[in-house]
This record gives sequence, structure tokens and C-alpha cells, in this order.
Amino acid sequence: MIRLHHVPQARSFRVLWLLEELGERFDVVPHSFFDKSLRSPEYLKLSPAGRVPALEIDGRVLFESGAIVEYLCETRGRLAPPPGAEERPEWLEWLHYSETLGQHLAALTQQHIVLREDWMRSPTVMRLEAKRLQNALGAAEAALAGRDYLLASGFSAVDATMGYGAGLARRFVRLDALPRVAGWLGRLQARPAYLRAQARDGAPEIYVQPFYEVPDA
Repeated sequence: MIRLHHVPQARSFRVLWLLEELGERFDVVPHSFFDKSLRSPEYLKLSPAGRVPALEIDGRVLFESGAIVEYLCETRGRLAPPPGAEERPEWLEWLHYSETLGQHLAALTQQHIVLREDWMRSPTVMRLEAKRLQNALGAAEAALAGRDYLLASGFSAVDATMGYGAGLARRFVRLDALPRVAGWLGRLQARPAYLRAQARDGAPEIYVQPFYEVPDA
């Protein structure tokens, strides 16, 4: 049995979504960022950094989401071009570029949500990171010209990894200047597997506002 350790709305949603796309049977083990469960000795044996996802699969534990995505695609045989295929380098590029979005999203989450007191926050950092995030999404906007998904061949696992980041980005940047990204997100979020993943995600506890405005300096 596959067991996914997951926090609602967190990066582990990428794996939750991908498992649904792959049609795998799995259990979700819920955790919270706001208690000490991710710091327990038991959980740190699964994920040494105390983060999600952690995936128990095939008699092993994987705790890095990019590695999990590659492993699932390689062992389950779909949603990625095989090594040597023409689109393989492009697929790998998008897989790792997902972490570029994640870097900016983490900084914005820290500023808007984790730092609870106004004096801890920096409107300047918020504005800079929101702009950097918007610029990073510009790469997807360009790639989606004439395409429904990031690869010309159609939907793949990197649409889930990038799509998670782009969907979360809407909490911090407006997509008016990124119409292809907005249309792509609409297609992604209408997919049956995405809807199933959403139903299993759990109650929101990190991002409770639809949009996080930068406060006046």
C-alpha cells in the first residue's frame, strides 16, 4: 500500500494529484504545520527535514517531491517522456523549474502568513517576491503559446507540479497579464483527477484568504 504524508494546500498536494492522475490506490496520512507532528521523532525518521511530502512506497520512503514525481513516473510507466525521448529534457526542465516557483511562494508564505506580527513583515520583500513570481510564471506563459499543456504531446506530470505552483501563485499575484497561464489552470483544475485530489486535500489551514494584498509600507 502507498501512504502519502500530507498537509492540506502544501507541496505534497502535487504528489496527491499525481497519484490520482496515475490511478494509484493510496492512503493519505494527514498532518498539520501548526502542531508538532512534523517534528516528532517518528516523523523525522521518514522526512529528516520535517516536511511534506513523505511517501511510503515499494518498501521504501521518499521525502523529496521532485524525486517522488520522477520515481512514480518511472515505476508506473506514464506521464513522463522516457529517457532518450525528444521531450525528456523539456520535461526535466519544467520539473525542476517548479522549485523556482516554490522558492518565491515560500518567501511570500513566510512574509504574509508565518510571520504573524506586522513588525516582522516587509512590504518591500512582499512586492519584490510577488514580482519575481509573476516573472517566473512568464516562462509558462510563453511555453503555452499554441498548446493546451506545457509539452506539445499533452498533459504530463510537470503540468501537475507547475500547475500546483501557478494555482497557489494566484493568492499573491493577479493573472491578468498571463492569460495563457490562466486558461491552462482552468483546464488543469477541471480534470477529474484534480477534482478527486481536491476532495482528499483536507480543510484549508495555511492559505485562508483568496488573495494576500501587500500592506502599505
